[in-house]
Amino acid sequence: MTASYRGGELVAEICRSGFTESLHRGSVAVTDPAGHRVAAIGDADHPVFPRSSNKPMQALAMLRAGWEPASEADLAIAGASHRGEPVHLERVRSVLGHAGLGEEHLQCPPDLPGDPDARNAVVAAGEGPRRLYMNCSGKHSGMLAACAAAGWDPGAYRDPEHPLQRLITATVEELTGESVGAVGVDGCGAPVLAVSLTGLARAFSRLVEAPEGTPERRVADAMRANPILVDGTRGPDHRMMAALPGLLAKGGAEGVHVIAAPGVGAAAVKIDDGGGRASTPVALRALTTVGGLAVPEGAKPEVDALLWPEVHGGDQPVGRLRTLL
Repeated sequence: MTASYRGGELVAEICRSGFTESLHRGSVAVTDPAGHRVAAIGDADHPVFPRSSNKPMQALAMLRAGWEPASEADLAIAGASHRGEPVHLERVRSVLGHAGLGEEHLQCPPDLPGDPDARNAVVAAGEGPRRLYMNCSGKHSGMLAACAAAGWDPGAYRDPEHPLQRLITATVEELTGESVGAVGVDGCGAPVLAVSLTGLARAFSRLVEAPEGTPERRVADAMRANPILVDGTRGPDHRMMAALPGLLAKGGAEGVHVIAAPGVGAAAVKIDDGGGRASTPVALRALTTVGGLAVPEGAKPEVDALLWPEVHGGDQPVGRLRTLL
């Protein structure tokens, strides 16, 4: 059996009122546009579960299965971890509806929307959790649509031996350039495939460097053209992609984040404690300092806010998260 992730090095600290309050350890892999690793911190070689950072590759497999989305926005929601905002629910319904399916076919767990305003609206209306609101319902709707397009059993689409899941495995192995190290069950109930941070970064480099019009490029372009669908109004992926056109960003649970830019390369991060607050700053720092990603003057305020997120005491900023790359 392939060895599991072994842990990383000190990559970030939280400073409150001039005092170092917390430390984050993790690992980083940076690849160039050709997918060759140019830098690594910690364990960039052993597999991790990328969780939702695998979604762009899963969306690519859906296209390869024969799914033709009704719009590029529908393709984007298939690669998203949405927040249950109305714009997200509209797209999930579109994917299902064009495939002749409904919410009852989804096999992700019921949940409340992740966006606070959307969640409050649902609760105020007296509603409870629904599968539609779950942040992976876009991926699940795309999987169902791919099954409908290919003539595969939609009732078993989460089974690792289902034709769609086998195609996803082959797609992940092709893009990462390595064998899947482990197969687990993701939080949404679908299979999650373990690959190294190096392989993950390589895959994202290949998505953004793919020739225009290819399925790989379609996935990257759809997500970049619709960043609000990828993780919502307040989400870091939306904020990064809106501030830096051309950037592809996708976070995952348990402290994983991957970002890539054409002509620059990609950075993949795993934070050892599984927390998400350090993953975005560390990934962005790695791609700007090691990868050489240029930040236009007009984007610097938003990028700086993502690179050095504030720590608050009461309602005032009293410190920041500081990356240590």
